[in-house]
Amino acid sequence: MKTITKQQLTNMFDHTFLKAYATNDDFIRLCQEAKELNVAMVAINSAPVAFCKEQLKGTSIHVGAAISFPLGQTPLTVKLAETKQAIEDGADEIDYVVNIGKVKMHDWEYIRNEMESIVHLCRIHHVIVKVIFENCYLEKEEIIKLSQIAKEVKPDFIKTSTGFGTGGALVEDVRLMKEIVGDEVKVKAAGGIRDWKTCKQMIEAGASRIGTSSSFQIVKEFEDINR
Repeated sequence: MKTITKQQLTNMFDHTFLKAYATNDDFIRLCQEAKELNVAMVAINSAPVAFCKEQLKGTSIHVGAAISFPLGQTPLTVKLAETKQAIEDGADEIDYVVNIGKVKMHDWEYIRNEMESIVHLCRIHHVIVKVIFENCYLEKEEIIKLSQIAKEVKPDFIKTSTGFGTGGALVEDVRLMKEIVGDEVKVKAAGGIRDWKTCKQMIEAGASRIGTSSSFQIVKEFEDINR
């Protein structure tokens, strides 16, 4: 991996707080931390988008809404409605969870239509869109097929995990996803990335965004090593 600066590192972070019990105080703290680190985005559920957008007014930090999170088991009409509402509330980025059951049934026509529909809506509004696979539930062949569909549909990112499944990001999954999509689509690694060693491995494997709630810990370790 090429040498990177602290700012280049934090510009890769989607600083995350997706807990069910999140309050306005938590979002104020999250946005303050985001400003302190100058991260790429705050990753939140869709309800507090407008509140966080107000907290981050005047900065370049994006607000990212998690859609159909974390299960993906909502109809496409509902996913589109939630996406539209999040965009109207000020979301700059959308991270949506695929219908994992449809993936397991290999209903690739459904998955393609879902992806095309959400990507199209985001494109109309000039909003970045990420597709969450939830790899812990998938076979290698299913990850490959999803990545191939994404290479054709061209969302901005494909993403390993929600962080709420039975497992998070794996280096081998990031590498596989990146090998398939190449330069057509970027890869976001998320789930269980809590230290610089793991973060570095994900970047080396091809991730250009890192979803984490441990941004400060990762930066501290990065600074300690690079002193």
